[in-house]
Amino acid sequence: MPTRAGFIALIGEPNAGKSTLLNRMVGAKVSIVTHKVQTTRARLRGVAMEGDSQLVFVDTPGLFRPKRRLDRAMVAAAWTGASDADVVVLLIEATRGLTEGVQAILDGLKERTGDRKVALAINKIDRVEAPVLLKLAETLNAAYPFDETYMISAEKGHGIKELRAWLAAEMPEGPWLYPEDQIADLPLRMIAAEMTREKLTLRLHQELPYQLTVETEAWENRKDGSAKIDQVIYVARDGHKGILLGKGGETIKSVSKAAREEIAEFVGHPVHLFLQVKVRPGWLEESERYSEMGLNFKDGNA
Repeated sequence: MPTRAGFIALIGEPNAGKSTLLNRMVGAKVSIVTHKVQTTRARLRGVAMEGDSQLVFVDTPGLFRPKRRLDRAMVAAAWTGASDADVVVLLIEATRGLTEGVQAILDGLKERTGDRKVALAINKIDRVEAPVLLKLAETLNAAYPFDETYMISAEKGHGIKELRAWLAAEMPEGPWLYPEDQIADLPLRMIAAEMTREKLTLRLHQELPYQLTVETEAWENRKDGSAKIDQVIYVARDGHKGILLGKGGETIKSVSKAAREEIAEFVGHPVHLFLQVKVRPGWLEESERYSEMGLNFKDGNA
């Protein structure tokens, strides 16, 4: 059998389940998952094997109406991911259905995907009755000519096997793009930063998670097999720093412990994680910060 390999863009509204689906497909956590919307910022690639096919999943930021430079750069990254892929999978949350945001994505797909195949994946099907699901699938297929429609639960694994099999068959023939045992193509420094940002997002509330970013400044592999990791958390205001540190440093200690444990599990050896919080009022307008997130600063221009 010839080998196959290709890119699959996962697109949809914020919180549709793209990161959960990516992690399910790869079989490991490579993209952060929270209950808050717009947590995926960069285009994250996860690699999965299905028979002789290598599936490279691109988890894109959610598509929404952008307001800030960061929002615009995230939306541009999502559409670029869709335009560059061999196959596109549009995730729709079953409980939300055909929203204005979904309609805007369908309009964009017609303009940006050319003749590449687009599959519809209706996610979180365990939360909706079957007649409602069937009606939703019918409505969505009337609004856009999807090549295939799948009913899935990314969280519980329902319907994933069938979607994977179809994607594997749709990959173009060619050599694999990554080693067989590789599950992501992001540098470990960025994956570690994303893991810390996830813990911050889960711990903090309201707008603060969107006003901070995490960067790995140094990574030293030690002779005893452990690693020393220095990360900096940039926040926009002095008040944010106090919230992040918490009373007696309780919040930052809790975040550091949770992030350290997850990073250590991912890399397979002990890590020593040191977090520093810096107030940088203009970080949302600094091109260097966007580069660290894997985004194009110029894409944020109004």
